[in-house]
Amino acid sequence: MSTRRSPLAMALLSLVCEEPMHAYRMQQMIKDRHKDDVVNVAQRNSVYQTIDRLLRAELIAVRETAREENRPERTVYEPTDAGRETLREWMRTMLSTPAREFPEFPAALAFLPVLTPDEVEAALRERVTALERRLAAADAEMEEVGKFLKRVFLVETEYQRCVLTAELEYIRGLTDDLRAGRIDWDFRL
Repeated sequence: MSTRRSPLAMALLSLVCEEPMHAYRMQQMIKDRHKDDVVNVAQRNSVYQTIDRLLRAELIAVRETAREENRPERTVYEPTDAGRETLREWMRTMLSTPAREFPEFPAALAFLPVLTPDEVEAALRERVTALERRLAAADAEMEEVGKFLKRVFLVETEYQRCVLTAELEYIRGLTDDLRAGRIDWDFRL
């Protein structure tokens, strides 16, 4: 039985391959390692749903269920042999094959005439400010964390930094074109 590949499924499977652990610890490790920038663990329920999918697909198994003093009962998961091999295959595929993804920003660009050029320019200025903050945070993280971690643990931050830089350059150019009247429209949808 196979399960749908997703960044969250890959992250959870990777963590239990490191060492057996319970769901809450998986979610915390993703956050502690700042991997929640690339894997969405904001909703605890999605972690549990993904664990259920991995269990049904027999990629992980229950190692034990334990209760510590006043804490709730916790189920500890470990990978199966099929889970280890599936993780390796997912990684090869995710690294080698560009996925067809549908992020919000390009979709919004596709329908610019819903707003006026002035509204678009104002929104893009706000986006530039937000992206500049994210870029500064990525730089600070790389400087701070880079002091004690090998580069291999920062490559996703390097990638995100490159993407942010490219997006900033594009948006600044688009904003300049809007201001100069090189792109405009007389209608609203």
